[in-house]
Amino acid sequence: MNESLLARLRALQPELAAIRQDIHAHPEIGMEEKRTAALVAEKLRAWGISVTEGVGRYGVVGTLKGRLPGQRAIGLRADMDALMIPEATGLPYASRHEGLMHACGHDGHTTMLLGAAKYLAENPDFGGTVQFIFQPAEEGRGGAKAMLADGLFERFPVDAVYGLHNMPDMPLGSFGIRPGPFMAAPDRWFVTFRGTGGHGGAAAHLSTDVTVLQAQYILALQTIVSRNVAAIDAAVISVGAIAGGAFGSTNVMPAEIRLGGTARSFTPAVRDLMERRMKELADGLAATFGCTAEVEYRRNGTPLVNHAEQTAIAARAARALAGAAQVSDNAPPVTGGEDFAYMLDARPGAFIFMGQGAGGASSEGLHTPTYDFNDDAIPHGVGYWVSLVQEELNLPA
Repeated sequence: MNESLLARLRALQPELAAIRQDIHAHPEIGMEEKRTAALVAEKLRAWGISVTEGVGRYGVVGTLKGRLPGQRAIGLRADMDALMIPEATGLPYASRHEGLMHACGHDGHTTMLLGAAKYLAENPDFGGTVQFIFQPAEEGRGGAKAMLADGLFERFPVDAVYGLHNMPDMPLGSFGIRPGPFMAAPDRWFVTFRGTGGHGGAAAHLSTDVTVLQAQYILALQTIVSRNVAAIDAAVISVGAIAGGAFGSTNVMPAEIRLGGTARSFTPAVRDLMERRMKELADGLAATFGCTAEVEYRRNGTPLVNHAEQTAIAARAARALAGAAQVSDNAPPVTGGEDFAYMLDARPGAFIFMGQGAGGASSEGLHTPTYDFNDDAIPHGVGYWVSLVQEELNLPA
């Protein structure tokens, strides 16, 4: 464990925690991160780092060259956006924007990368270039694709790119990573069934009933994962919304009912299979009940696949900081989605999970109204980024 580095970074923690809490108090959803992006750019410039704003609308890139010889370049990426969740933490720095909060720790991610930028600007004893990539709109609003479409890696070339996400259920300062598929494709689906509807009391036998149809369809969906996806593969299909009929007219059988949900997979073959079977089941059951079906399957992301070489580098960097006992390089895949996957499709790299423990309100899960990032995790995240630069750009340990 690199206690000397962690000790130096803990001295920065009060300053960085103040930044983190300021970002937390002013959450902005994807593609609206005007204030957050301006704060990031202001801090980077104050520390002597070259800054480019407006990459993919609100993306910010800070460029720092080391003072030692070297031609390699790496990208370190953090996300900046918040979620549309009303905050219920009661913290003094709770969200000032009603209905919005940092419920996923992106305020912590942004702060930890800022901390790494500050430390490396003051200690640029490495060879090559670090691109500090602050990305908007990770939470389903296309921020990674927007930055890539704006020429991210053409304008700021890198040999490898790395990302990090906090995990409240992992011990503070621990790390988890694996090569290959690590996070799932976060797809969405919608099915609309249409029939005749009718009087549920006097003329049910004369109607085509979409409510029974949707009940059969929900049960049939469960057979896709259990009987169509191979047992050694992983997949999830969940129903998240059902709409139809009116509680003011419960004697009326609706003529239309709509369902929606999410589907998660790690491989193109399983993804294709789920989309195909969801449509086949909808069409087949609808025909059986004398109804029609309309199916929409939205491929909202892509599986996050870690590259083997960069995964090994990231694991070494984490071990150098935290010690071997605190690092797993065979962490289980996670069926959550992450649009950093698009950056890994464009360049070699790796994504790692960092434990933030159960300090303060951070014991609550991600995407919950009472979640808060644990500020005690800041030195560990900053330390990981610095250690990664040591591994990649030959900074003396």
